[in-house]
Order: sequence, then C-alpha cells, then structure tokens
Amino acid sequence: MSSRLKITLMTTMTIALSCGFMHHLVDPADLNFERLHIFLFNLCSGGTLLVYFTEEKKELSSLGKLFFGLSLLFAFTAFFHLYAITLVIPILLAIIVEKVRIAHFGSLLPVGLFSLNETVSRKFHQAALLCLSLGLFISSPVILNDVYTKWIILEKLKLDTFFLGFSFPLSLISMSVIFGLMKEERSLVISSLKESAFWTINLGVIIFFLFILAEVYLPQVAISVTLFLTVALILYLYYNEGRPLQQKTFLTSGILFLLFTSITGIVYIFLAFSDSYTPDRANPLLRLHSFTALYGWNLSGLAVISRHGDFPIKLHSSNVIILHWVTVAALCPLGYFYPIFSVAAVFAYVYLLRMLLFNDGLVDHPLVDAEHEAFGVHQAQKQ
Repeated sequence: MSSRLKITLMTTMTIALSCGFMHHLVDPADLNFERLHIFLFNLCSGGTLLVYFTEEKKELSSLGKLFFGLSLLFAFTAFFHLYAITLVIPILLAIIVEKVRIAHFGSLLPVGLFSLNETVSRKFHQAALLCLSLGLFISSPVILNDVYTKWIILEKLKLDTFFLGFSFPLSLISMSVIFGLMKEERSLVISSLKESAFWTINLGVIIFFLFILAEVYLPQVAISVTLFLTVALILYLYYNEGRPLQQKTFLTSGILFLLFTSITGIVYIFLAFSDSYTPDRANPLLRLHSFTALYGWNLSGLAVISRHGDFPIKLHSSNVIILHWVTVAALCPLGYFYPIFSVAAVFAYVYLLRMLLFNDGLVDHPLVDAEHEAFGVHQAQKQ
C-alpha cells in the first residue's frame, strides 16, 4: 500500500472518530455529525479497503478511487440532507462493488457460498462484498421511504439505523482474514464447525436486524446469545487452528473485542426492554458498545488487510494492543461525555493508526521464521 493511500485512510479515519465528539461543539439538532462518524469509517475507509483488498493490487485502482470519491459524496450529501443526490449515489457504489466481486470470484451469482469445495475464508470474503452491494442497493429505497413516500412506517426503519449496517461487511471481511489464517482442515468435525460458523454469523445477523425492525424482545435475546456463542467458537477455532503468524495475537485481540461487543449488546437489549429503561441511562452502555464494535473489532480486521502485503511488522506488539484497548474501551466512551477525554482519545487514536499503518521492522524472530515457513507451505499447497 502506498504512503499516499495510508495517509488518506489515516486522515479519513481520524476525521471519522473526531465527528463522534462534535456534539461537544455543535448542537446535533443543527448538524448531526453522527452520520459522518459512521459513514467515514464504515463506508469510506472500510469499503475502500475492501475493494483494495479484493483487487489484490499494490495501488488503489481507478475503480477503488471512484468508490472512495463517491462514498465521500454519499456521506456528505446524507450529512447535509441533500437526499435527491443521496438517492442515486449508492446505486453507483453498488455497481462498482459488484463489478469487483464478479471479477474476483468469476460469477454473477454467488454460487461459491453454497459450494462444499469453496473455503470458508473465500465464502466470508464474497459474503462481505455481497452484503456491501446489497446494503447499498437497498439504502436507496430506504431513503426514498424515510424522506419522501412514508409507505412503510416503522420506528426503527430510519436512515441512521439502516446506515449502521455498513459495518457488517467489515465484520465479514475480518472473519475472512481470520479463517484464511487457519490451518488447512483435515478433520470433518473442524470443517463442519467452520461451515456452521459461517452460516450462523450471516443468517444470524440478518435475522437479528429484522427482529430489531420488528422490536421484539425474546427473539433478539436468543439470536444475540447464539451469535455470542458462535464468536466464542470462532475464538476457540482460531486459537487452536490459527497458524503462528504475527497477525494472530492482534486478530485474537480483535475477536475478544467482538466478544465484549456481543456481551454489551445483550446487556443493552435487556436494559432497552426493561421498565427502568431511559435513553440517558442506556447511553453510556450504548457508546461503549458502538466504540468497541467500530474502532475495536472492525479496526482490527481493517488494520490487517491494509498491511497484508507488508508482514512481518510490529503489529502483534503488546504495546499496540494495550493502546488499542485503552483508546477504544476507555478514552472514546469517556470522550463522548467529557470533552477533555475526547481530545485524549483523538490523540491516542492518531498514534495508534500511525503504528498500525506505518510500523515496520521485526520484533519476534522465531515468530517471523514460523510465518515464512507457513507461507512456504501454503504456496507449495497452491502449486
């Protein structure tokens, strides 16, 4: 990845986090920076990295640059409520994503998702692209309904709720990386567990989103617990089946972020449907949940795919992981409520991004040797 692209991503991600604290300076009733907070990270940075990773080129392609430019336009037209323009852009973005997906997987229909010969890693990868393109396609009628026609009246079917769904493709591509770094399965049991995890994650999140729209309580709890157990299974598989590469410790930390996010999500559901629920009481938990999901779990996967051609680097350093947890699980949630912590969170986040995107050099020579050996075995298997 070129230094120019790294700087562009670092700048976009920093602005994204900063927008999450803009309510300290600007009344959200006048300008709601929450949309930019979500869009700039999930769609602009994450979506562009997904396209870059899929195309497997050293530089961001013309399609990738077009996607990034249009995603920025999408973010800012939605932010400024220019919905006549916002309606059209996601269709163009979805076409770009589908073009990239078809070129990489060689088929208009996602038949690989149902093939026993396709690896779970590739299934997650194609599902990430498909989820992103479908989310973009569907966002246009959602905008049309929410802003203009009002054909379907649902409390949760609004733009800001729907736009949170752009984080799901990032989760799927992170899963693709994690499963791709596991050993080749030689056991029918392990193979079946991986396949089950794939379908549970994908179908579970879709069904969970439908339950959110319907505002039903017990099914949300059931799906949340199922997803939590599936993530715990993935952690077990990765701990035992993951190859001893530099990325392993950092990605394990990412899965722990996801488990933490699952727990806070379950607790929030219990609170939201309780008699003691008030928005003010639930807000601290909601902020902890959203920051650890976006900038904890999702950033872990994005950091690895952004540097996939650079390893070995100092990404598994304990200092990097500690800074990541302190920034995301402590400084960011505190920063939402106290301006002084928001300043500290942004500075810590910039330093973290600098290390994630620009760190070079070896730290653990035995680990590096193991990575080179594993890479050689993997190349020999492909040949």
